[in-house]
Amino acid sequence: MKEIALYTLDIAQNSITAQAKRLEITLAEEGNTITLTIADNGKGMSRSLLARVSDPFTTTRTTRKMGLGLPLLRMAAEQTGGSLTIRSTEGVGTTVEAVFRADHIDCPPVGDMGGSITLLLQGAPELELIYTHRLGTDQIGLDTRQLREELGEGISLAEPEVVLWVRDYLQEQEALLRDNKGMKA
Repeated sequence: MKEIALYTLDIAQNSITAQAKRLEITLAEEGNTITLTIADNGKGMSRSLLARVSDPFTTTRTTRKMGLGLPLLRMAAEQTGGSLTIRSTEGVGTTVEAVFRADHIDCPPVGDMGGSITLLLQGAPELELIYTHRLGTDQIGLDTRQLREELGEGISLAEPEVVLWVRDYLQEQEALLRDNKGMKA
C-alpha cells in the first residue's frame, strides 16, 4: 500500500469484520508526525491473538492463510522511525495507532482520506463512523450520527446521492484544511 488512506481502509475493514458498530478514525498531522488512530467497539482480540496479530502468517480469515494489513502498516510506520500500537479487549473493541515521521523519506503520503471514508460508508452504511482530520490546530470531520439526523428516517447512507455528497464534502473539507495550513505557513 502506498497511502495512509489505503491502510485506513484495510484496518477499518478488519473492524467491520469484527462486528464493530462504531468506528472512530482520527488522522492527526502535527509537526513532523502523522498519527492514524482507528478505534472500534468490535469483538476485540484475546491476549494470545493480540500477541501474534502483527505476524503476517496470523489471520482470522478463512479465505486465505495470511493477514498482511497490520504487518504492512507496522512496517510502513517503523520504516519512518515511527511505531504501531494495538490495544484490544475481548468484547470491548480494538484501537490501532500508527505513528509516522512525516519528514522521513519513506513516509507514505496521506492520500485520499475522503475517498476511503466514503467507500467505508458505502460498504457499511449502518456503521456509526466518526472521522476527524487534524492538521496543526485546524480540523475537519464527519459524524454519521449528525448526518443521519439531518437526513431523517428511511434514507440510507448508501444512497447514491448521499454517497456523492459525502465524497464531495470530504474532498472539499480536506482541500480547505490543506489550503488553510498553506496560508498560515
